[in-house]
Amino acid sequence: METILRPLIVVGGSVLLTLVIGWATDLLLRKADGRHPETPLWGLLRRARVPYQIALCAGLLRGSYVEAEVFPEHQTGVGRTLTLMLIGSVAWLVVRIAAAVVETSYSRYAHAHAERAPARVRRVRTQVSLIMRVVTAVVGVVAVSSMLLTFPAMRAAGASLLASAGIIGIVAGVAAQSTLGNLFAGFQIAFGDMVRMGDTVVVDGEWGTVEEITLTYLTVRTWDERRITMPVSYFTSKPFENWSRGTPQMTGTVYWHLDHTAPLDPMREKLRDLLRECPAWDGRNYNLTVTDTTPTTMEVRALVTAKDADDIWTVRVAVREGMLRWLTDEHPYALPRVNTADAALRPSRDGVPHARRSSDAGAHRSPDAGGHRFPGRPTKHL
Repeated sequence: METILRPLIVVGGSVLLTLVIGWATDLLLRKADGRHPETPLWGLLRRARVPYQIALCAGLLRGSYVEAEVFPEHQTGVGRTLTLMLIGSVAWLVVRIAAAVVETSYSRYAHAHAERAPARVRRVRTQVSLIMRVVTAVVGVVAVSSMLLTFPAMRAAGASLLASAGIIGIVAGVAAQSTLGNLFAGFQIAFGDMVRMGDTVVVDGEWGTVEEITLTYLTVRTWDERRITMPVSYFTSKPFENWSRGTPQMTGTVYWHLDHTAPLDPMREKLRDLLRECPAWDGRNYNLTVTDTTPTTMEVRALVTAKDADDIWTVRVAVREGMLRWLTDEHPYALPRVNTADAALRPSRDGVPHARRSSDAGAHRSPDAGGHRFPGRPTKHL
């Protein structure tokens, strides 16, 4: 009877105690979250209740399973399994707590500086994201190493591994040169403020927004919702355009190829009216000038401004469409035309000049007996 009750009491007591402590901890976190709504820390810590309960239960069982005499013939295996569960759950708990603390700090910083310094907020967001990835990787490596050290064979092999660590490090460095380069490039991007999450960039002729930055790669979401994944070393070794660097305000251009008789002064007035009707225009500046001419047309350029890259695109397309519609309706003569002047006269065989026409290159028509003309039949000169 004792052999049955003892395991039930020990195992059941550990599970029941885990549930009671977990419920009490979650209740305290809920009350703290209700009393301090200005900080999301307590609500974020509630996400760690699952690894917290697993670690608590594994710790209680690990400390009492010997007394419970559960599977005494497998005592070593059960003890090692509980130890591995304890190490893994503790590592999981540490990552969740670190994520809650870091996210809370970032939320406070973003709330305080979102309006005054949005570029700085994006920089901090990028750094926080990479720091969390580093913390997760370090905790994972330490947890896996601790798990391996629970096996006696691994402890015995530790001395030989340390002895050959220098050679292994050299070989690994040569083999993983590209990976290590991307890793250090990720740190350089995070703390060098070269590119941040949310920045508008142009890479390889593609315009998009930085959506994700990791230690090894960077994802750009293009305007047509495609994703371009690039190694972070690209941004440290090649030039690229960052439209969000400094102030996000931008100046855009709109070009038209028009006839030389196009009314420039009315076009300037129409440009002003179109911009006043466009909500995306920030009101800073506008201009319309002739930038180039050809024998048949002239190039007219309009300069417009907006607060960011998205709005400058909206302003450009609105001005281009509105101006073309206005010219078509009010000044159609200003649109490019193809001049079709009469061709120069050329002399014929008998000395009488006549015009060169496109039909001269084709087949001549000759009259038949009935006075009709048939194509393709050459004319006979008598």
